[in-house]
Amino acid sequence: MALTATEVAKIAHLARLALTHEEEGQVTARLNDILSLVDHLQAASTTGVEPMAHPLDAIQPLREDKVTETSHREQYQAIAPATDAGCYLVPKVIE
Repeated sequence: MALTATEVAKIAHLARLALTHEEEGQVTARLNDILSLVDHLQAASTTGVEPMAHPLDAIQPLREDKVTETSHREQYQAIAPATDAGCYLVPKVIE
């Protein structure tokens, strides 16, 4: 699939890009190179190739999932004007 200069001008207009006539030619050539590369990649056979989450076979070292901080909710809510079941009670402001 190749783009024409008219299509590139329309795309540039939609993207709010101001391109000179010379720049339109350069951008058209670059975009056509990219599209030909995509066509080339799509032609490659991928049968028998499993999808990968990452191109490297790296394993993420994870830390042990343990609690490192204690809950201070009771202390924080002790000074609150009104609480119920661990929630702060506030006056209704929207009817």
